[in-house]
This record gives sequence, C-alpha cells and structure tokens, in this order.
Amino acid sequence: MDAEFWDERYGSRDQLFSGNPNGVLVTEAADLPPGRALDLGCGEGGDALWLARRGWRVTGVDISEVALRRAAASAADVADRTAWTRADLTAEPPPAGPFDLVTAQYFPLPVRPDHAALRRLLAAVAPGGTLLFVGHDLADVPSRVDGVDPRSFYQPAQIAELLDADWHVLVNETRPRTAPAPPGTHHANDTILRAHRR
Repeated sequence: MDAEFWDERYGSRDQLFSGNPNGVLVTEAADLPPGRALDLGCGEGGDALWLARRGWRVTGVDISEVALRRAAASAADVADRTAWTRADLTAEPPPAGPFDLVTAQYFPLPVRPDHAALRRLLAAVAPGGTLLFVGHDLADVPSRVDGVDPRSFYQPAQIAELLDADWHVLVNETRPRTAPAPPGTHHANDTILRAHRR
C-alpha cells in the first residue's frame, strides 16, 4: 500500500470518495473550538475541507499526489486555511506541530514493535489537544483486503492501550456508521478512539 498503489487507486476514477466529511469526525469534532488540525491520510480532502470551512487551519497529509491535487483543487474557498503535504507517515514525521486536533479516519498505519511512527503522530497533538482515530470494525471486513491483512494496522483500541497518563480517553467504542458503507463493502460499524492530551 505504497504511493504507487494509492496513486493508481485514486487515478482509476475521477473521484474515489464522496467528498463529504466522515460521520465520526462531524460527530466528535463539532464541539471543538477551531485551532490547528492535522488530517492524516486526508485523501481527496473531504474532512480537511469540512474543518477549514468551520474555521480550522488544516494541514492534510497523504501518500498520494493524485489525491492531494484533487484536494487542493477543491479548496479554493479555504486556500488560506489549508495546506497539503505529501508524506509516507510510516517512515517520515508528520508536519511540524503541535496541533489542536489530529484526526485519522480509516488511516492504515502499520503496527511496528517500536511504535515509532505512532509515537510521532501522538507527539503532534498539542497539550490540551484531541486525538481522533477511527477504523473499520474488523468483524465487518475480510481477513485480507488488496492482499493485506487489516489486522496488521493499528486499531483504535490498540492505541488506547498504548496511551500513558498524559492522555484521557473520552471515547473508545464501536458504533454503527452514520452513513451507508461505500458500494461493494460491508463496513457497518466504526471503531473510535477520542482522547484528550492533558
């Protein structure tokens, strides 16, 4: 699932996703005061644009240049509040923070024994800031997707277990999706971690 994989996937159609923000983001971030946000795996920018239009200054990061070009093309009305960065966050640090909100919606971050990439992402959250990490309920997905085992990526509950006393977990649960699953998938439930950095 490298840059070539994602560029080919985005390039296979004019628009891969709906352009709407993810339902969990809308539910969990609607009450947060706007600040600086980091959208991990931002894709075509639906979440980043929703945040920016609510007053956030957003940095969207994705491994796919194709997706980032589409996101930037949709951001003319909030160009002064959005920035787009191409990076492989499994190997590179995120853009310089800290951020008041770090959001990762279905972001495939591979589990590593040293948790180095995860720790870099957690460090991007400002004191007083929020981490929102959302995944697919593994009960809803096949054991292999595009040749990859979904269990090889961090799940929200795993991350919750790795947080130390600097964090207060506000939400760590599974709940039904707020919107229908994309065509051809059986994704009925989301797993959600919302944590506040003390």
